[in-house]
Amino acid sequence: MIKLLRIIVCSSLIFLGGATKLFALDKIRIGMGALSPTNAPIWVAEERGFFKKHNLDVEAIFIGGGAARAVNALVAGDIQFGSASGGPVINSILKGVDIAMVAALNNKGVHRLLVRSDIDTPEALKGKRIAITAFGTASHTVLSLLLNHWNLRQEDMSVLQIGSSPTMLISLQKKVVDGAVLTDPSYFIAEDNGFRVLADLAKMNIHYLQSMLVANRAYLRANRDQATRVMRAYVEGIAYFKRNKKDSVRIILKKMRMEADKEKYAERTWEQYANVYFERAPYPSVSGIRTVLDSLAKENPKARGAEPQLFVDNTILKALEDGGFIKALYD
Repeated sequence: MIKLLRIIVCSSLIFLGGATKLFALDKIRIGMGALSPTNAPIWVAEERGFFKKHNLDVEAIFIGGGAARAVNALVAGDIQFGSASGGPVINSILKGVDIAMVAALNNKGVHRLLVRSDIDTPEALKGKRIAITAFGTASHTVLSLLLNHWNLRQEDMSVLQIGSSPTMLISLQKKVVDGAVLTDPSYFIAEDNGFRVLADLAKMNIHYLQSMLVANRAYLRANRDQATRVMRAYVEGIAYFKRNKKDSVRIILKKMRMEADKEKYAERTWEQYANVYFERAPYPSVSGIRTVLDSLAKENPKARGAEPQLFVDNTILKALEDGGFIKALYD
């Protein structure tokens, strides 16, 4: 009898050991170059367990330093996916880096240029101190687009690398700078404190790849099933965010490290992203790619005539859409 029990116990341990291996979650790291609500679907998928639902153990990491650092982490193999603005991603691909945009976190420009109340025209920016996150980041690209639109040059002003949008807001409030290229909710707070919106990218008909989900092409080829599961969780994160305001606002407050008394700003952020910025089927915008290529063409001849398809791998997203997975999330 004792011998039989030993056999049963040993068999059970072997089975459980095998089950542990069978159900082990695939470890994935997603790097975020900026602390921004554009990452909300990733945060939601993490908080609501959508990644685990698809047998993934995802670590969403705030890298900081903008898109360039996220791309470097991808190339080094430190992360499997990166959240990065389209400009630096496209520039890297033109230089031969073998990465691709697999989905859009946000195709529309969310930045606004906030300035002191006495600065009422673009011309008045001359000689002023303007804050960006860092050179090569989305805020820097947006500032360049705006200055080109106004026929101004960066040399006309002092462009300072300050850090994240909340850090730039503090610099603006403390008069360290005269203007800053901000994202929400920081620009809502700046507006309420009397700063002027000199430019709102979303209202200027300037198409821009605000933030993209990017991966190595070699990884996508070798890990198709894994990448597909990441994408499923990601589009589920979008759907949940759009349909669940209260919990999504909670997640924004938590991940953006906002105080509870700033909830009204998180709510305004949710309204914009849920109803304007986030798309059900988040394909990278072709017109946005062309905008970036046009801006790069002045300094990079390779950008001239480059086809948008060179920078994108839509195959996983298209398979999910064609198979009805995305539609079912909203039925």
